[in-house]
Amino acid sequence: MDDLQKTLFWHHLPGATNRILVALLEQCGRFPDPRDLTYLHDIPSSLRVKLESALATRDARLDQSAARSHGWLQEHNATCLTLADPDYPDLLRRIPDPPAVLYLLGDPSALHMPQIALVGSRNCSRGGRIDARLFSAALARGGLGITSGLALGIDAEAHAAALDVGGLSIGIIGSGLDQLYPARNLALARRMVESGGAVVSEHPPGTPAIPHHFPRRNRIISGCALGVLVIEASERSGSLITARLALEQGREVFALPGSIHDARKTGCHRLIREGATLVTGLEDLLPELASLLGERWQALELSRQGRGGSGAISEELDVDLQNLLEHIEFEPVSFDALQPRSGLDVATLHARLTDLELGGWIERIGGSYQKLREPSDSR
Repeated sequence: MDDLQKTLFWHHLPGATNRILVALLEQCGRFPDPRDLTYLHDIPSSLRVKLESALATRDARLDQSAARSHGWLQEHNATCLTLADPDYPDLLRRIPDPPAVLYLLGDPSALHMPQIALVGSRNCSRGGRIDARLFSAALARGGLGITSGLALGIDAEAHAAALDVGGLSIGIIGSGLDQLYPARNLALARRMVESGGAVVSEHPPGTPAIPHHFPRRNRIISGCALGVLVIEASERSGSLITARLALEQGREVFALPGSIHDARKTGCHRLIREGATLVTGLEDLLPELASLLGERWQALELSRQGRGGSGAISEELDVDLQNLLEHIEFEPVSFDALQPRSGLDVATLHARLTDLELGGWIERIGGSYQKLREPSDSR
């Protein structure tokens, strides 16, 4: 057996939990050959009993699953890192429950670059999407890796914006690398890999996306990063799990505020009440990042504007559109109420509202419109 075959044997073994595998690596320094049981004599009795119980469940299906995973990983030139591997990311190694094994498509060195995790709602608002793109683009252009969960909504926007400005992005998924979920983000995942980033999983190939995998996955997102920026989250959002894990791991947590009437912001408000750093612009992140990065900060020149690249939001706003924007508030206003305020005929108002919406200045909510930012906004 080569080292990868040994790893896959133990990782496919029913009953061999992550904690058991971590303990085995700590005792043996690497995954032992399961055909040679002499290693069992040198490990604590409590671990030996658990391993013997797990080994008793072995059958032909285990060997077949491990062989399929081995073939897939080799065919796709994937990397397998164990906790005992010197190339395993140091920050992640230090969390309370590090993954015993990481499977990776892309460049393993991406995991060693300074990273910021951007997370938020799958069912996000247009304003949330814009914020994700602006912050991600600015941070990525400054040389930080953008880490998230490759989910729909905020995650996907953050990944894409980093790539659009030539940055690197790391996606942590809750399934095997061959069963990426959601499938519609497959093209985005390929872009991340081709751009020098990585897609990472603690699950071997063949593992489906099971709901309880995702809360566990979140500890890796926060564990790889220096801090976590929560863009948009409800009270029941998985992003709050990531934020809680980040605090337990000693990471910084940042959160964007929003309207008190928007349920997609209530989780962010809760985090801020509990001590997360309130972020209204990149300038709120810079002092904390400088402190976290220390000497490496000198190599990073973070843009305060978050502009440029195809991921940026247009900052151009002509006089007519600026005048109309002054009549739109950060709370929804109906078209019927807006029309007399603006003094525009119906057709002209529709056209200019469309221009503002496409430019990322307003969001349409049913038959109403809501301002997302001011022309002087320098996020």
